[in-house]
Amino acid sequence: MPINFENQKLNGLDHLRSLAIVLVFLFHYFKYFPHPHWVEWFNMGWTGVDLFFVISGFLISSQLFLQIKTSQTIYLRTFFIKRFFRIFPNYYFILAVYFVFPWAREKEALAPLWKYLTFTQNFDIDIVKRGTFSHAWSLCVEEHFYLCLPFLLFFLIKIKKMNHSYWIIIVLFFFGLLIRGYLWNSHFLNYSLEDLPHYQWYELIYYPTYNRLDGLLLGVGISAFYHFCPVSWNSISKFGNLWIGLGLIILFSAYFIFTDLFTKGSSVFIFPYISIGYGFLLIGAISPNSFLFNWQSKIISLLAMLSYGLYLSHKMIIHLVQELCSKSGIEKDGNIMLIISILVCCLTALILHWIIEKPFMSLRNQFLRLNKELF
Repeated sequence: MPINFENQKLNGLDHLRSLAIVLVFLFHYFKYFPHPHWVEWFNMGWTGVDLFFVISGFLISSQLFLQIKTSQTIYLRTFFIKRFFRIFPNYYFILAVYFVFPWAREKEALAPLWKYLTFTQNFDIDIVKRGTFSHAWSLCVEEHFYLCLPFLLFFLIKIKKMNHSYWIIIVLFFFGLLIRGYLWNSHFLNYSLEDLPHYQWYELIYYPTYNRLDGLLLGVGISAFYHFCPVSWNSISKFGNLWIGLGLIILFSAYFIFTDLFTKGSSVFIFPYISIGYGFLLIGAISPNSFLFNWQSKIISLLAMLSYGLYLSHKMIIHLVQELCSKSGIEKDGNIMLIISILVCCLTALILHWIIEKPFMSLRNQFLRLNKELF
C-alpha cells in the first residue's frame, strides 16, 4: 500500500535532505570564502538544489496523487493552506531581517521587495548589483511548481485525461533542453568561453523557472510510477542499493563530463543529467530493502528537519560569523571559522524551528481541524 509521505517519516528522504543542505551550504561557504584544502571538493555542491527539487517534486505530487487515488479529486484549498503554513512564515521572517537590518546582508543590495513577496525574483535577476538573498531563486521555482501542478492535475481529472498525463512530463522535460539551447545560441554563441559573461549566463539560464524544471519533473515522474504502477514498482524496488549505486555513478561522472558549466553542452544537458542521478538516489532511498531506507540516525533526522531554515538563513549567518570572528583574529579561510559557521548556522535553524516553524505548523493543524469542510 502506498505510503502517505507527508504523515510518515522516511529515513531515506531524511538522508537525501541532509545531503542536499550540506552540499548547498559548503558550496556557498567555499565560494565566498575559499579554503585551500576543501574548495575543489565542493565545486558541484550547487547540485544540492537540484536534489531538493527532485525531493519536492516527489513529495508534493505524492500528496496530490494519494488524493486522486482515494477521492478522485484534489482539494485545492487544503493543499494551498498546507503549503502556505509550511513555506511562508520562515521565508517572510528571513526576508524581513534582510530588509530591516542592512548590516546582515551578505552582499551590497537586495532585489525590489515586491519580487520577493511575489516569488518572481528569479526572473530578470541582477546578481551583480543585487546579489543579496539570491538563493531565494529556488523557492520561486518551487512556488511556481506548487501553483501550477495541482491546477494541472485538477484539470486533467475533469477532462478524464489523467492516464495520458505522462506526456506532459516528457514534453516539459524536452522543452527545457530546447529553451536552454535556444537561449545559449541567442546570447552566447559568439563568445569564447574565456569571454563569456558568467553573470549573464546565470541570469538567463541558471535561475529562470522554465529552465529548471528537470528535477521537479523527475520527482513527479517517480511519484506517478510509485503510485500508479505498483506491480512494476515492487519489481524495481527490490534493487534499492543498486539504484543508489547507479545514481552515485551518474553524479560522480558529471564532475568529469561537465568540466565547464558555461559551455552549450553543459547548459543544455547538465540539469537533466544531474536530476536523473538524484532521481536514482531517490528511488533507492524509498526502496524498503536499501540501506538508506533502513539506516536511522537522530543527527541526520535533525539536520533534515532544520534543512529549510538552514537554507534560508545560512548565507546571512555565515556573513555575520565571518565579520565578527575575523575581528577576533580568527582566519577567514581556516577550519576554526568553518566549524563556528556550521555550529551557528545550525543553532539559528534550530531557533527558527522552535519560534516559527513549530508554532505555525501547530496553527495549521488547528486551522484544518476547525475547517473540516476544506478536506
